[in-house]
Amino acid sequence: MGTSGNKKKSIEKGSASKVEVKFCRHSFVVKTSIVLPSDTNNYGTLFGGKLMAYIDDVAAISAIRHARAHVVTASTDSVDFLHPIYEGNSVCLEAFVTYTGRTSMEVFVKVIAEDLLNGNRNVCALSFLTMVAVDEHNRPTPVPNVIPESETEKMLNDSALKRAEIRKKRKEDTESMAAAFGTDYPWL
Repeated sequence: MGTSGNKKKSIEKGSASKVEVKFCRHSFVVKTSIVLPSDTNNYGTLFGGKLMAYIDDVAAISAIRHARAHVVTASTDSVDFLHPIYEGNSVCLEAFVTYTGRTSMEVFVKVIAEDLLNGNRNVCALSFLTMVAVDEHNRPTPVPNVIPESETEKMLNDSALKRAEIRKKRKEDTESMAAAFGTDYPWL
């Protein structure tokens, strides 16, 4: 892709300001690793926590690329492990920004494992993360709007508000539970 493919757009919003926009593809990130023995549990499969760290890593890179600002992880939707990832497999993560709020970005991550000896590939996990751009004082800062182009990008963008509503409700429920549990030591 030449330099023209990386150009940002601005759209008029009102008469005084322009809002920067970027395409989903501008935040696309791919990370591939081989699963080594030290990455696996006693069943010879990739540690779930290791995969979750990979997911957070590619989501952060994608969000930073979109916002051109530091980001923090605000939430991770459930990570369902759909297929085991075995020692010796490659694990490939693909991520891109699907939706933006004022300071937040929803990032979609797809995880594919490949048996490198026979070429069999499986989608092993899908996840959505919410990342928030922050300034040098760690305060939320505005991000460019995102424009979906492909049918997959449009589908994910169109369904993002529904996922955001579910996240908001889940956060409210978690906050209520945290308040009920409190911070007392359980052994006292």
